[in-house]
Amino acid sequence: MFLHGSFMHIGANMLYLWIFGDNVEDRLGHGRYLLFYFLCGFAATFAHAIFSPGSRLPAIGASGAIAGVLGAYLLLWPHARVLTLIPIIFFVTVRELPAVIILGLWFVFQLFNGVGSLGVSDAQDLGGVAYFAHIGGFVSGMLLIAVLGGFRTPRRREPPRPWWAER
Repeated sequence: MFLHGSFMHIGANMLYLWIFGDNVEDRLGHGRYLLFYFLCGFAATFAHAIFSPGSRLPAIGASGAIAGVLGAYLLLWPHARVLTLIPIIFFVTVRELPAVIILGLWFVFQLFNGVGSLGVSDAQDLGGVAYFAHIGGFVSGMLLIAVLGGFRTPRRREPPRPWWAER
């Protein structure tokens, strides 16, 4: 989960983590988020190992754990608006789309590619993408967010009083 294959690989992972991760962390708190993140990463690795037992390529990257963050975000804020780049032939436009559309399409893409990879003997033929790690991470994130209390409304804490206002 701490190695990446290229700058593009780590850049894409960090972009997704930057967009979606802070909200999930705010909901869970730092400690539970760290546990959540690692459990999603382990579940993603396990899913990859189950569905790609003959792969000779090492599975590297945080994509599975980040996919868990995406699954949690989808359940917690399905109607949140996500600023999205939309390429249209030679033009690019920017629109806000509901998270359920962005993350739902992402998951369907992973699912179709994962099912399509089932008969392939080597992951190198797929460009080295561990689709079932993404699927396993996403599903584990959806399950773990409920187990770790992500649906509870966070308690509002009183802001700390400045030292000059202390009595």
